[in-house]
Amino acid sequence: MRKNSALLAMPFAVLALLLTTEACKKNGYLSSTQTSSLDSTKVFTDSTYAMEFLNNLYVNIGFATDPLRFNGGAFAAGLEAACDEAEGPNASSSNGFTMFALGTVTPTVVPIDAWATSYGMIRAANQYLQHLNIIPFNSQLKAETKAEARFMRAWYYFILLEHYGGIPLIGDTVYANASEPTAVRSSFRACVNYIASECDSAALVLPLTQSGSNYGRASKGACMALKSRLYLYAASPLFQNGGIGQGTALDSIVAYPDADPNRWVLAANAAQAVITSGAYSLYEDTTTDPTQLGLGFDEVFLQRYNTEYILPHMMDPNRYLEHIWDAPSRGGSGGPHPYEDLLEAFPMSNGLAITDPNSGYDPNNPYKNRDPRLSYTFMHDSTLRPTVGSNAPTPLAIYLNANVTPPVASSQDAVYQGTATGYYINKMIDPTVIQNNIPETNRCLPLIRYAEILLNYAEATNESQGPVATVHQAVEAVRYRAGLRPYQLDPNLTQDQMRRAIQNERRLELAFEGNRFFDVRRWMIADSTDNQMMHGMEVDRSTAGTVYKEFNVRQHHFSKAMYLWPIPLSEIAKLPMLQQNPLY
Repeated sequence: MRKNSALLAMPFAVLALLLTTEACKKNGYLSSTQTSSLDSTKVFTDSTYAMEFLNNLYVNIGFATDPLRFNGGAFAAGLEAACDEAEGPNASSSNGFTMFALGTVTPTVVPIDAWATSYGMIRAANQYLQHLNIIPFNSQLKAETKAEARFMRAWYYFILLEHYGGIPLIGDTVYANASEPTAVRSSFRACVNYIASECDSAALVLPLTQSGSNYGRASKGACMALKSRLYLYAASPLFQNGGIGQGTALDSIVAYPDADPNRWVLAANAAQAVITSGAYSLYEDTTTDPTQLGLGFDEVFLQRYNTEYILPHMMDPNRYLEHIWDAPSRGGSGGPHPYEDLLEAFPMSNGLAITDPNSGYDPNNPYKNRDPRLSYTFMHDSTLRPTVGSNAPTPLAIYLNANVTPPVASSQDAVYQGTATGYYINKMIDPTVIQNNIPETNRCLPLIRYAEILLNYAEATNESQGPVATVHQAVEAVRYRAGLRPYQLDPNLTQDQMRRAIQNERRLELAFEGNRFFDVRRWMIADSTDNQMMHGMEVDRSTAGTVYKEFNVRQHHFSKAMYLWPIPLSEIAKLPMLQQNPLY
């Protein structure tokens, strides 16, 4: 029987000859691997070792969107702190997320993980496929695990594509230690076609969904969902007409050299294939508390098994996010901290933007009657949280306000103390994991979920056909589950207005899941969103009333080069024919 997905984080020790994760991370995909007492024959002629090897392809599946991706020692964050979602911990620290926030990233200092980890895992997938004929599996298991390896290879290639544009496609080759291959970047078109082809091939063999001990492994649904994301990205403005290739030979490498509106049709069809499969749905909870609209959006992230996660990153029982995002008094490190600018993008509960004079927004009570996702996503002043020894929600026993009259003891959680913006991330936090690390949660992290597919479909169809009825239906399904009432969009939206509505829905629905960083780039709006002063909120409370004061947190800087990541200089040095991305 195949290993339970919860065991996918098994160490590499017994397989060090074939793949050493840290070596790949530090030295890139052409680095020499370490050896142990096991050779490839011993590993792949043993069914247990062979399955462990395959399982290890999943270990790094979520590295690109991991909340601790940029680990600068004491200060760590993910992509949310590298864009306009959140302020990373310690404004003076020098690490991956601050490089992108400040616009100081270069080929010399750029994090190497996107390149090295992805190619390390692609090499491992190729090793598995190369030895498949000697693995003592039955024919069905051989076919299924072959399909899994091909999907995982496509997954890591997509991560490379979204970071760099076209990259070297190495096929099934496993380079020997002393090999010096000529690494030439493949065209963007070739990379998209290859990833799509691998998804199609794997989908022919894999079950539509996985269940039981196989939940979390590659499935036909995951293949279709990755293809949906791939085609959506490939149709986006960043990858048309040479992208940022500057009219050079890189035009066809970093993007398509032309623009073809049919790419949006392909993206819409790919998303529709997932929708019409009938295998997935938005998670809703209408029974726990029928008066609490949008509760399903909050709870889906705590449901280990659900019909919304198409591809989850499986984890053992954990307090992972609580230790990273929760307030310090509750055992968290308190960072990164969400920006006021993101909070202001959430509409009122009636669906109207807070800038709409008919919305009912009250700047003196800014969190009242807002989109329910706001409070599920942010911890703000007066957020309700369970306290120690009680299952009933009570006001958060911390002071997020800056000044209180009469004075009270300063709180480690307050603005300027625990949070640089006046907020903490609440999304995906399990409220039952409270002080003293009690207990753990069974969560796994979402990599692709059905809400994204609906928004993929809406975006692609709006671009190819305009705001037709099915576009409204897809977006409104997300808004209905969110708890907006009314949830319908204006039926008279133009294509451009619908485009902006979809972009904002993605910003809210998918916040802190690793999508925003790449969305603003593929839409080519990062020179605006990531090139502005970001803000926080100070709350001053006294007997005279409560005053909300917005304040400046950090000026973000963005250059045109940053629409793509630079290839690490260490890789360029090893492979001189590996062309660097434009403007670096």
